[in-house]
Amino acid sequence: MLPLGAMVHAHGITDPGPVRRNNEDAFVSDEALGLFVVADGMGGHNAGEVASRLAVEAIEAFVRRSGEDREFSWPYGIDPALSYDSNRLGTAIRLANRRVFRAAESHDDYTGMGTTVVGALISDGRLCIGHVGDSRLYVYSGESLVCMTQDDSWAATVLAQNTTDPQALAEHPMRNVLTNVLGAREQMPVHLAEAALGGGETVLLCSDGLHGVLGDDLLRQILGRGEAPERLARALVDAALAAGSRDNVTALVIAYTE
Repeated sequence: MLPLGAMVHAHGITDPGPVRRNNEDAFVSDEALGLFVVADGMGGHNAGEVASRLAVEAIEAFVRRSGEDREFSWPYGIDPALSYDSNRLGTAIRLANRRVFRAAESHDDYTGMGTTVVGALISDGRLCIGHVGDSRLYVYSGESLVCMTQDDSWAATVLAQNTTDPQALAEHPMRNVLTNVLGAREQMPVHLAEAALGGGETVLLCSDGLHGVLGDDLLRQILGRGEAPERLARALVDAALAAGSRDNVTALVIAYTE
């Protein structure tokens, strides 16, 4: 639950972009639950669209169920180092992985499908973050922009450890290959983190169609306008399209105030 006097206001926008016919991004924004998720699907025969939708549905269903009734099983156990809500979010993402993986196994057209996911669960003045893949979560506060996630990509996990040439990294043909996604295998690691919220923060969840073309300086400039989430989300998506994004673009903006 939110602290007395705290408010969360959020708005998400997704756009298929100028090239793709289908939008394989999906998101959920539920202020009452304090749950916000962005997923970016992949796979042929519209399978990416299916994967992202299945993932956000599974995550929302578990978070809702575990918020209404604490008498339930923990199929993946509990990490005592994390809060109750971080454990809820981590379990929800693992259940989403199982759902996408089983769907891919049972339908020939869905073979090889998968999806990234980044999720935020806001409760009791804390931001719980879970992610798999290269969709990101940023926190803007006091003119400071911090990316709270690290991409599960070849560039982030392999190349970055073996090169000091940023240009070579930016141009490497493997730079965007993902090393971890939901649905690719039965078990996969989920990155979980927590941060305190003091009020006045703006949180951004986005797919790589947005952060892949907008640098931190422009993100900071747009989020620093202090406008309502509806206007910020629209401005971010429009900026990504204007910058030449050829992918689906999703921006989910959350304003946390006390």
